[in-house]
Amino acid sequence: MKKLTIVAVIAIAAATLIGCGNSTPKANLKTDVDTLSYAIGLSQTQGLRDYLVGRMGMDTAYVDQFIKGLNDGVNSGDDKKKAAYFAGIQIGQQISNQMIPGINHEIYGDDSTKTISLKNFMAGFITGATNSKGIFTPEEAQGIAQIKMQAIKAKAAEETYGPNKKAGEKFLAENGKKADVKTIPVTLPDGTKSFIQYRVIKEGNGTVPADTSMVKVNYEGKTIDGEVFDSSFKRGEPVKMRANQVIKGWTEVLTHMPVGSNWEVFIPQELAYGERAAGNIKPFSALVFNIELLGIE
Repeated sequence: MKKLTIVAVIAIAAATLIGCGNSTPKANLKTDVDTLSYAIGLSQTQGLRDYLVGRMGMDTAYVDQFIKGLNDGVNSGDDKKKAAYFAGIQIGQQISNQMIPGINHEIYGDDSTKTISLKNFMAGFITGATNSKGIFTPEEAQGIAQIKMQAIKAKAAEETYGPNKKAGEKFLAENGKKADVKTIPVTLPDGTKSFIQYRVIKEGNGTVPADTSMVKVNYEGKTIDGEVFDSSFKRGEPVKMRANQVIKGWTEVLTHMPVGSNWEVFIPQELAYGERAAGNIKPFSALVFNIELLGIE
């Protein structure tokens, strides 16, 4: 999860305008200081309207309310009580207009019917803002948010892309019955069992890489319906990579494959990208690779 932070709103003209209510003060340029003051105030508003509309979501139909608030802010001087209130208004609007929509999009994508709980968000936010004792520490909260967000994203993705998962399972079940297809058992971090299927096109007799080895490979990747999404063969240039810095299915294959081998590999979704999309690869997609291990660097 990307770390989301509050950015204080820049009150561009606050230091240069004086007035009351929601009226616009009339310029009276009798002296050089008067003219200087007016010129500075006007020049400081360059880009302000775009900022208010684009960044703060202000409706220009209510510009008179903006002027009222602006004048109230300027005329509050160094009143710390009012300053705290105005800061709360600004940050509250950022939460409503920027943070919550941003978080919802990160979790639920384009599904605008789903949202996190604003009530509980604010309970946590205010606890942290007032430095009160919460259910978790801020550090614990960050970790828990990461875990829960991933779980909710996975559940939402499965609701949309569940058929991909079933199609992959069916494909691998049928593929595993073929006489020339072999299986490598894999244990996932949570203890559940999975597997890699492969078919030997050419068996090499070189060294088998360790998971930390830098390897040189040619490959082509396809979805189970045969759509090619990447190919170093077509680019005409092998790729160098560390065996443990790729999807888990690749790591498992490379650490069982002698240099000089060419295998067709069948990887279930949980050892590929899982609930994540990757380029043209949809969530929960089983993948097929033609991998040629050329050497260990």
